[in-house]
Amino acid sequence: MSAAGLAATAAALFVLGRCSPAAGQERWTFGPFARLDSAGPCLAPSPSLRFTCPIRKATVAWASKDVFNPAAVVRGNKVYLLYRAQDSLGTPAGTSRIGIAWSSDGLKFARNPTPVLYPDNDAMKQYEWEGGCEDPRIVRSRSGTYVMTYTAYDGRTARLAVATSEDLFHWKKEGLAFGEALGGKYRDAWSKSGSIVAEVRGEDIVAASIRGRFWMYWGEGSVHIAVSEDLVRWIPVEDAKGEPVVVLAPRPRAFDSFLVEPGPPALVQGEGIVFVYNGSNNRAGGDPSLPPGAYAAGQALFAGDDPARLIDRTPATFFRPEYPAELAGQVNNVCFLEGLVPFRGRWLLYYGEADSRIGVAASAHP
Repeated sequence: MSAAGLAATAAALFVLGRCSPAAGQERWTFGPFARLDSAGPCLAPSPSLRFTCPIRKATVAWASKDVFNPAAVVRGNKVYLLYRAQDSLGTPAGTSRIGIAWSSDGLKFARNPTPVLYPDNDAMKQYEWEGGCEDPRIVRSRSGTYVMTYTAYDGRTARLAVATSEDLFHWKKEGLAFGEALGGKYRDAWSKSGSIVAEVRGEDIVAASIRGRFWMYWGEGSVHIAVSEDLVRWIPVEDAKGEPVVVLAPRPRAFDSFLVEPGPPALVQGEGIVFVYNGSNNRAGGDPSLPPGAYAAGQALFAGDDPARLIDRTPATFFRPEYPAELAGQVNNVCFLEGLVPFRGRWLLYYGEADSRIGVAASAHP
């Protein structure tokens, strides 16, 4: 299916509450955000969390090395984080699994002792072992099912995958997001970071149907776009040359000069689709106010009736590494945003700190 044909299907504009602008930023943006760090990171590594790995057939301290890059969900008046955790085994960085934690105030979290999504002796083992399951993002379907996009990493190639759940604790692996698309063309291509376009319903983040289709931003380097009928099987939108359409690219001399990568689920707002993304600073020709290779965040606005059409973009980062936990860790100088939810009258933003811990910041709700 051509990019022009897919774009022609987009026509419905959703109108919701306006985002609160950050000082000096465009009026459509989220922010400003203040870090809620008085008690330290929300989550840190824990060597006491153990489970029996079905592949190693041994007890593993699955969250002993690092925890980072969480998805956020509000359910039953609590915030749930689905987060990436690494052990110290196997690949140089360790194997990643996805754990779950919950909080009544969004700040202090209790944790499930075992992971809820991890490499197993199943059909996804060839894609997940021994790198693991990484970087979840979650929306809810209109029927109430939770849909997670995550990265399946075999140690060589990152592939975007999908899982579903009714309760956040028990997940069904649905397979590779692009596994069946276009004759399997993208099955073994590097793909990750699926940000499904969604709308806010109360404190729920629900997948938005635009002209009868669901849309997802994805990619690392440049951001691309894909469409789906069911939130499970996705088709990358291609240009006339058969390449994935680029909807957001790095910029010279900016905080996102090296690469751009999706953040939390993109949200339909009054002016269009607000897309929070992560950017990396180039080692040459980047933003001189940031260290080379630093990860900071920006925001982009896409048309509500055409998610592939970029309308506006913040010229500078609105969230950058500043605090000690963000400046030093597994990867120094990193704030990597993946969770954004409305909770009790404000926005809570969850992010990875230096690929080692999880932090939270807050902004007023519109």
